[in-house]
Amino acid sequence: MKLASRFGAVNLVRRDRPLTRDELAHYVPSVFSEEKHESRSDRYTYIPTITLLDNLQHEGFLPFFACQTRVRDQSKLEHTKHMLRLRREGQITGKQVPEIILLNSHDGSSSYQMLPGLFRSVCQNGLICGESFGEVRVPHKGNVVEKVIEGAYEVLGIFDRVEEKRDAMQSLLLPLPAQQAMAKAALTYRFGEEHQPVTESQILFRVVGRMRATISGPPTSEFRKT
Repeated sequence: MKLASRFGAVNLVRRDRPLTRDELAHYVPSVFSEEKHESRSDRYTYIPTITLLDNLQHEGFLPFFACQTRVRDQSKLEHTKHMLRLRREGQITGKQVPEIILLNSHDGSSSYQMLPGLFRSVCQNGLICGESFGEVRVPHKGNVVEKVIEGAYEVLGIFDRVEEKRDAMQSLLLPLPAQQAMAKAALTYRFGEEHQPVTESQILFRVVGRMRATISGPPTSEFRKT
């Protein structure tokens, strides 16, 4: 999950149930910050993220994942950029679960941002939808709470388009040359040109094995080979 990787794994928590306030306080203290950072002016509208979260929970949005950035300046520990991933009640389980990604900070490094995302329970990867699906930004001024809640419902409305695109991509069958080209590009993107710990054929073999296992049940020993 590339978006979360920017925050540093040391300040990260994920559960298969809604996170408790104690868990949030331990891993992402900036969510509970009681004041804006001293660098912010009087025009900066400060509302604790926990206040927004409480309001979103009343609307049925529950946090399952949270993280915050590492800081060198300890005065920013409780104000730094953080991210929450929220799921709607009634959409908690499933192979692909829609989520709202909420980003915020209290030191001016980020506005309130909300993005649509999909969570695949099969591989534990969080897939963030691109800008073509929409993104909501709320500046730190005016009636922030109301705008954030409105933004959450706006993001929910985007999921219909997301599911259409997802279904279209899942139904697309690539010929072998295209599969090999994609595997090569993925290896180069991840590891560079010089040292690649696996081959293109190994990547394709694992993907095929995972797809067959998903359709047929637990993988056989054939698909456990690497």
